[in-house]
Amino acid sequence: MVILSSNFTMGTLKALMQKFEIYLKNNLPKAPSFHPIYEKAMSQMLLAGGKRFRPMLLLSIVQEYEPLLYNSSLPIALSIEMLHTYSLIHDDLPAMDNSPLRRGKETLHVTYDEVTAILVGDALNTEAFYTLSKAPLRDDIKIRLIELLSRDGGTRGMVLGQAIDCYFENTPLAIEEIKILHTNKTAKLIAVSLQMGAVIVNLNKKSQENLYNFGLDLGLLFQIQDDIIDETQTEEEAGKKTGNDGDKNSFVNLLGLENSIKEADTLAKDLQRQFESFDKKLQTALQPLITKYLNRHKG
Repeated sequence: MVILSSNFTMGTLKALMQKFEIYLKNNLPKAPSFHPIYEKAMSQMLLAGGKRFRPMLLLSIVQEYEPLLYNSSLPIALSIEMLHTYSLIHDDLPAMDNSPLRRGKETLHVTYDEVTAILVGDALNTEAFYTLSKAPLRDDIKIRLIELLSRDGGTRGMVLGQAIDCYFENTPLAIEEIKILHTNKTAKLIAVSLQMGAVIVNLNKKSQENLYNFGLDLGLLFQIQDDIIDETQTEEEAGKKTGNDGDKNSFVNLLGLENSIKEADTLAKDLQRQFESFDKKLQTALQPLITKYLNRHKG
């Protein structure tokens, strides 16, 4: 791995994360009314924490290439986190995974009710694009970002993956079909977070394509790791219900735990090779995150 430059370290990543958390807390969705719980429920899962992996991918690229655009990019990062959080709220619903725990907290349908959880998910979905549209960036940049996020967060990406996942529950898929499922459900939102960062700082099309393809592989690794964690960690360690994939088309269910770990190791090594082909500036931007997450399946 490339040695970290002095201007971007794990300490820098921590500082960026703290700045994002402050921005998130100061820009929670607002909708004043006489409804007793609506605003609180909209904020609850955003405030529950999480890895913030997707917004940090975007912000790390912006910080390294165009630090003067960092503050202007915070709404974009928040929009990605809102869209991701909406997907988790809906994923946990009784009609889908029926999970009582997320990010170490009660899921919304447990705290309140199923209707509230559905409506909060709907609200965060649309609030993501409203937040993005109000960012202090050029309109042509924002239109491109809206195009990319709606492409991979919706019909042709995350929602497609969720639809495949739910429809084929209890129906074993082939490994290539499982990869298509998780490329859409998980990987595309990770990949587009990288691409959106590249768009903001005006990297060339080839660099954007390379980053996006890298993100797809990184997202698949992320999913395999999550499947391994579901099999090997307690609910307290994972911050969500584990042992919950028995009827799902997970990598562990198809390949077994040992072979899933081997698959993750192989993919991690391939990602390392891809990473080392990036220019040094991009390596510097992403090194702390890649270091942190590339081998998380090893505990």
